[in-house]
Amino acid sequence: MAHVYKSRDKSLNRLVAVKVLKEDYKDDKEFVRRFNVEAQAAASLSNPHIVSIYDVGCENGMHCIVMEYIEGETLKEYIDRVGVLPWREAANYSIEICEGIEEAHNNSVIHRDIKPQNIIMASDGVLKVTDFGIARASTQATMTMANNNTIGTAHYLSPEQARGGYTDERTDIYSMGVVMYEMLTGRVPFDADTPVSVALKHMQEEPIAAIVANPNIPIAVNDIIM
Repeated sequence: MAHVYKSRDKSLNRLVAVKVLKEDYKDDKEFVRRFNVEAQAAASLSNPHIVSIYDVGCENGMHCIVMEYIEGETLKEYIDRVGVLPWREAANYSIEICEGIEEAHNNSVIHRDIKPQNIIMASDGVLKVTDFGIARASTQATMTMANNNTIGTAHYLSPEQARGGYTDERTDIYSMGVVMYEMLTGRVPFDADTPVSVALKHMQEEPIAAIVANPNIPIAVNDIIM
């Protein structure tokens, strides 16, 4: 829904990332609202494991968010590059991600789209959660499906998101379990040809235990994931 540019903040002489809402969406009130929700949700958070928001605004009809620029790669790219992670490494990464999620939850913000693509690994190895594009304040009742369009990514959806129900902090915890599963097995717990089929599996099926796919996982880590 946006283009992201690498830019330089002239006043502070630092690199920043500028997310600009695509032209196609600037007159779409729902997209503009979601874009602004991302900015407001993330700007209220301060944690070393959350991408910092520096500024937000609209100029000449362009809605933009100025945020911390991070040199690195996404957790998804890292998993694709190195394959199954050692369990201690995955556990350490999980703790970092959860610290960022906890900060959000403590401020009544639910991310609602936790997935490896939305976790950036900086060049120093620190993980940061980004893209609060579909986050909502947890005090609001939130519906996640409208006109059969699923918000978020099907492989990481919680069952309540898949069926269009009320979401709360547990939604992010479920998705975090899927991220841990993928780090330690190299695959997601459910896959199918269409997003709808994947969503149905989240609602109706039990995944194969992570320890079956990777016997090197301690049973305690497997139990946390499952």
